[in-house]
Amino acid sequence: MTNIGVIGIGGLGGYFGGLLARNFESDPEVSVHFVARGRHLEAVRTKGLVLDTEKGSVVCRPRSATDSITELPALDFCLICVKGYDLPKVLEQLRDRTSDSTVILPLLNGVDIYERVKGIIQRSYVHPACVYISTHIEEPGLIVQRGPAGTIFLGADPGRGQENRSILALFEKAGINYAWKEDPFAEIWTKYLFIAPFGLATTDSGKTIGEVLRSEADLDAVKGVMKEILVLAGKKGVRLPASAIEDTMARAAKFPSDTRTSLQRDFVNKEKPDERDLFGGSILRMGEEFGVPTPVTTELLSSIARKKPLETGVGDSLIARLKLR
Repeated sequence: MTNIGVIGIGGLGGYFGGLLARNFESDPEVSVHFVARGRHLEAVRTKGLVLDTEKGSVVCRPRSATDSITELPALDFCLICVKGYDLPKVLEQLRDRTSDSTVILPLLNGVDIYERVKGIIQRSYVHPACVYISTHIEEPGLIVQRGPAGTIFLGADPGRGQENRSILALFEKAGINYAWKEDPFAEIWTKYLFIAPFGLATTDSGKTIGEVLRSEADLDAVKGVMKEILVLAGKKGVRLPASAIEDTMARAAKFPSDTRTSLQRDFVNKEKPDERDLFGGSILRMGEEFGVPTPVTTELLSSIARKKPLETGVGDSLIARLKLR
């Protein structure tokens, strides 16, 4: 029996997990298991997970749905689709459900996700990966996907001597689009060059992407963070094209003017944490590691912290430790 775990079935995990559950529902040799919580979990248990996609609507039923990772069987494959602030706890709980033959696919924002996962689960095979897709939870038990079907970009685990592409057969059976990359980190950093600067600038200013593009001051901040990221990418040995900033700005201009970033949307909920650590904290830490100044990112994070302090954010603790204001 092949056991697939999908940890977090929000818009992203619900879409890909739903496709897996739907296509393996009648396969006696493959079991798909969801980890979710609250009303969303109860809806899935009661009526299955509904996927409303560009191709139509389907109902997806996993072999099991639980709010506890400890209830999962030993996993052969695991998709991690949680927010960054939940990742450490999830990884600690996953250690006992994984082995050296388990294949892990983390689908989170950030350029250091691979390192974060391997720092806790060293023995498993971890694909560096990122994904482009537009999905969201419309209501408990209902995932809506619009626009392109989405593509998972992934590559080999650089910490393992032998390449493992076994997860691709699952993608093909489930109809999941993917692109195998010899250098997946270039794709990961390319995405980060867009999501981090615009995430920080929109969160700090409260403006949409279109409004940021029309503001000289906000646009300067976006480009400043981009330049810091490019220097750090070079220090990490990641090669991005000379036109990376221009290409990213062109991509941003294609978004609807009223688009709000995921960090911005999370930020407005004062009772919950957000992913500023992935969008900005990583830049500060790498800047400290490589001796690269990061004044623009630092100022944006400091301004954001003044609006909404978070113990689990970038923390505000990191800013204090580096004595940055």
